[in-house]
Order: sequence, then C-alpha cells, then structure tokens
Amino acid sequence: MTTLPAPTRRAILQAGGVGVLSAVAAVAAGQQAQALGTRPDGTRGPKIVDLGPAVQQFGLMSAVLVGETVYIGSRNVEPANVVAFHVPTRTVTATTTVPTGYAIQAMAGDPTGRYLYFGMLKKDDGPEANLYRWDLTAPDSPAEEIGRIGDRDVRDVAVAPDGAVFAVGGGSPTPPELWQFDPATGIVTSLGVPDARSTLARAVAASGSTVFFGAGTTFGGGAGTSRASLIAYDRSAATFSQVVPEELAADPSIRELAVVGDKLVASTAASTASSKLALIDLDAPASYTVATSIGKTAKNFAADGDHIYLANETGIVVYSGASGTIEPLDLGTLQLGEIWGVDAREGALYVVSAYGFVAEIDLATRGWTTTDLAEAGAPVLPQTCMGIAAGAGYVYVGGNGVIARHSLASGEVVNVRVPGEAKDAEVVDGVLYTGQYSSQGIWSYDPRHGDAATQVARFSSEQNRPLDTTWDEVNGLFLVGAQADTEGGGSFWTYDPATGASTSAIDPIDDIQLVRAVATADGVAYLGGDNAQKTGPRGTVVAWDPVAGTELWRIETAQPKGIAALAVRGRHLYALTIGGTLVVVDRARRRVVHTADHRALVPGFAAMATNRGVVYAVSDTTVFRFDPKTFAVTVVLPETEGGWYSGSHLNVDAETGLIYTLRGRNLVQIDDHPRR
Repeated sequence: MTTLPAPTRRAILQAGGVGVLSAVAAVAAGQQAQALGTRPDGTRGPKIVDLGPAVQQFGLMSAVLVGETVYIGSRNVEPANVVAFHVPTRTVTATTTVPTGYAIQAMAGDPTGRYLYFGMLKKDDGPEANLYRWDLTAPDSPAEEIGRIGDRDVRDVAVAPDGAVFAVGGGSPTPPELWQFDPATGIVTSLGVPDARSTLARAVAASGSTVFFGAGTTFGGGAGTSRASLIAYDRSAATFSQVVPEELAADPSIRELAVVGDKLVASTAASTASSKLALIDLDAPASYTVATSIGKTAKNFAADGDHIYLANETGIVVYSGASGTIEPLDLGTLQLGEIWGVDAREGALYVVSAYGFVAEIDLATRGWTTTDLAEAGAPVLPQTCMGIAAGAGYVYVGGNGVIARHSLASGEVVNVRVPGEAKDAEVVDGVLYTGQYSSQGIWSYDPRHGDAATQVARFSSEQNRPLDTTWDEVNGLFLVGAQADTEGGGSFWTYDPATGASTSAIDPIDDIQLVRAVATADGVAYLGGDNAQKTGPRGTVVAWDPVAGTELWRIETAQPKGIAALAVRGRHLYALTIGGTLVVVDRARRRVVHTADHRALVPGFAAMATNRGVVYAVSDTTVFRFDPKTFAVTVVLPETEGGWYSGSHLNVDAETGLIYTLRGRNLVQIDDHPRR
C-alpha cells in the first residue's frame, strides 16, 4: 500500500501564516454564528456557524517552461490565474488573472518566447472568452482575451512553428472540434469534427504542415463511444486522416502529444491495461515505435537527448531511445502526487506537483529540491470542494491533492496531502476513510497518530470514480459506490477496517448503470443507479447484501433521471433523483409509497443524510429536510450556492448531531432541532 508523508502545518487560510490565528479568533469570538429564528410551526430555527474557507491553497492544473520561467495555471479557484515562477530565484515574479473560467489546463508558449497562450475550463457554454494570450515581455499587463472555441472547455493548446495556434477540448453536447486561432487576423475558426464518437479531446500538437488531434473517451464511456483516436489534419489540403498506432487503439484515449524533432510523441490514458508511448515519424505516420509505460497515465513530456521524461499517476518515468523501454525515475523519498508539468533545462528537470510545489531534479545525481509555491508568492485562494466528513473533533473537506482538516476545538486548519480527490468520506472511530479519485481506491487517515494518509484498499483501475460513501454499523464495513468513466457502468466496494479485507462488485445494478448513491440500514446496503449516457436505463434501486455480495431485491423508480442520493429512516428508503424528484420506498413492502417534485430546490445533484430522526438533503442551492410522516419539505438553509466541484455533500457528526456542508466556499455548521 502507498503511504505519504505526514501533513504540512503551513497556515493555509492566508499566505504569510496568519490565517489559522484569524480562524481561531473568529470562532472564539462567535461573530460568525447566525440563528434563523422561530418557524411558524413553533420549532426553533437552526443555528448556523460559518467556519471560514473549507479548502484553501494554490491549486494548479498546468505548467510550461518558457525561457527560465515556469508558468503555472490555477485550478478550481476564482479568479483563475497564471503565475510566473522564476527558476533562478525560486520566486513568483508575476501573476495575471482572467475573468472567465475556473481552471487552466491548456497552456503553450509561442516559438518566439513572447506570448503564452492558455485556455479555460468553464462552468457553462456561455459566450465568454475561453482563449487568452499573455505578453511575457510585459508581465505587469494582464492577459488579453483572444476569443472563444465552440467547445465549453479548452483542454490543450499548441503553437505551430509559423505562430498559428490550435486548441482542443470538449464539455459541450456536440463532439469536440479542432480549432485554430490566426494571430494575423485575430480570428478563431473551427477546422471540423475529427471524430464524432469521441467524448473529449485532451491533446493537440502541430508541425509546419500537420496538426495532430488526440481524443477518445474520458468521461461518459460506453454506448459506442470511441477509444484512442489520433487524427492528422493536413493544413494544406484541409483533410483529416486517422493515424493511431494499432497498439494504442484499444486504450480509452490519447492523453498527450508533442512534436520532438522529426517525431510525434503520443501517449494514452489507459483503464484495464498499462498506458502506451509511441514515437511516430512525422512524414510517415505508419512508421513508429511503441513502448508500454508504467501505470495508467502518461503525460507531460520533456525531451533531453535520447531520453523522454514523463509523468504517470504519482511520479516520473523515463523512456530511453537506446533501449526502447520505460523505467521509473528513482527519486528516493520525494512524493510528487499528481503532476501537471515536466520540463527539462540545463541538466535539470522541473516538475510541478498538484501538492503546490515545484521540484528541481538534477538528472545526473537524482538529487532534488522543492519550492512551495504559496511561500514563493503564489496566491492562496478558496477552492471548490469534493467530499466532506465530520467526527472526533474534526471536519474534513476534500480538495485537489489535499484534505483540509478543521479542528473544531482550536480552529486550526491543516492541509493533509493525499493524491487525487476525496470524492466522499466518513469518520469511523476517529479515523477518516475516503473514496479517492482517480483509481486511488480507499484511503485512511488517523489524526491521533500523526501519521500520513495511507491507501488501504485498491480496486480495478477502470472503476476510477468513487461517488458516495457510508458506514455500515451492523457489518462494520465502509461502503462505496463508484463509476467507470471510460468503460461505462460502475461498482460497489466494501472495506473492513478490522481485517483490512475489501470486496468489489462490478456492475451490481446492470452493465449500464453506475452506482451514484449508497445507503445502509439493518445490515443491508441500498444502491442507487444512474447513467452517464443520454439514453438507457437509470433510476434503479437495488437492495444488496454487502457480506454475501448478492442482490436481495430491486425496484424501478420509473424516473427519467438517475438517483442522486439515498437515505434510510425507519421502514422508508428515500431516493432523490438528479433534478429533484423524491421517491419514498417502503422497505418492508418493497414498493413506492410517495413521489414528489422538488425541482425548485434541486437543480441538479444532491446528497442526503439521516439526523435527529429526520432525513436532510442538500443541493447546490439549499439545505432542507423532510417531515418523517408527510414527507413535506422544510428549508433549513436557503441560498447556499455551495462551492462544490462535483456535486453537493453534507455530513453529520454522529456524536453531536451537527451537520456540515458549504455555503459558498465556506464550511458551515448547522444545529437544527426538528419537531418529530
């Protein structure tokens, strides 16, 4: 199993180390508590305590070396920004912010070294710009908008030797296109749809004559979506041709592309097999060599002589042109986590980690040093959040590469490093257990021992996205529902902390539905189904024996949308669909006894939990609860506008009955006493 270093205790609420003191003072003074009065039914309104930003850090998602400066794009913060990390002085010397988008994954310098082009990930398909250019000769001037590609998200950009800029992405209802920006005219145009079956394009590279488009299936797999697709666009003839090497074609998608000398270097993102690396002749794409990499991801190429350095899930591997093989780069105790930039310069490798640092690695000696970007001057801002859990005096909130640990006694906030994202979590007997994306399985963290977070269970790598967790008190099992992004369907996991044993049931609902929601009562697990495709079955609820690993019974909710959340109170199983339909099932009679439309409160995803005898729910906009007799709704906290990245969450501290969720990007505590 994998173990990471113990958490850093750098103050995270503000750069400069004053944030923890500010948080402690605010909680102690009680200035952020809010009582919402008495309701017409005579019940006391909830007490709301704002505990400050849930997760704060310099989150990042891209990096590229231009000259002697590494430019780094932010992730899940607003405003989005690019910082300039000067290698010789190890300081951030400039920052530019942009008004649109929430993250920057695509970034490339032009051949002259004057301009940095970058693209945005956006929340919607609005008309705002998603392509920008920063004049590096005038770093104090802001980046300028240069236009918008029709796809919602820009996932990669490349600049040809003649200065033409090409961009790819996805996220819109239509297949991803290949886009071009002409610096001479200032116009962004579509060059067409290279592969109508692909769900996302994450790679583009350009030579003087050809643009290479790398795509496939990253999200929403199944139902005839494409596998790895590498398409060459002839700039003169304006034609597309498929040139993917046969050895790469079975993997879900092309992950990275780069022109290195007279070769196109291409890699895949894998699921059930290892990722591949191909060196393809630019003038004769049918001529190539392929090497099998280590792990499921191969990205961020840096060429140095006949070696190509690249990142996998947690470290650096190196391709040798002499041997044609890939080996891990032994860096001793250095833990890099998710990597977003690899560049070579003057005998050194510069690696940008999602943990918020730049590692400088001496290629001759393998010695290394790291520079914390926040301490170097990068802005520390509140991030959008993943899962949440509470218990034993702490509240935990997942971010990118970290879990923020909030002490309820002191107000201290510590970022615990964990690779990937804690999509959901529970605290059991003082220990935190998480479902960790992507393909990271289950991790645990015990704050009492001062040890690092540790991976305690692995599962089949294509089952990459845990979605919901809960604790089965009867069987002593941590339960997880998951999705297979590239293959379709999903799985149901169990983990026994007492023995370390784990199980996984692949496609327990059917071979189409993923397991978006999990609840438990009386030793029975309940699984809620959803479907990443526009058509096909969804909304099935299955009762499952988590010990025997067998289905007990199932019921079809007959809803047009999938299950977002499940909860149990007494004999009733509550199922809330994506978009707000409540379906209540009598567990004993195994039939639906109540249905109601709550779309005004639930515009999309939701979560539920049972507390103090009633079921609570949270959406992106509202915290509310259901009357246990009539199922009528009472709003507990309106207008939350929760700063969630991948769906809203709430968690109950079983010892105190206090509820934790988000209002904006702040962590809030809710003390509510419903009449029963």
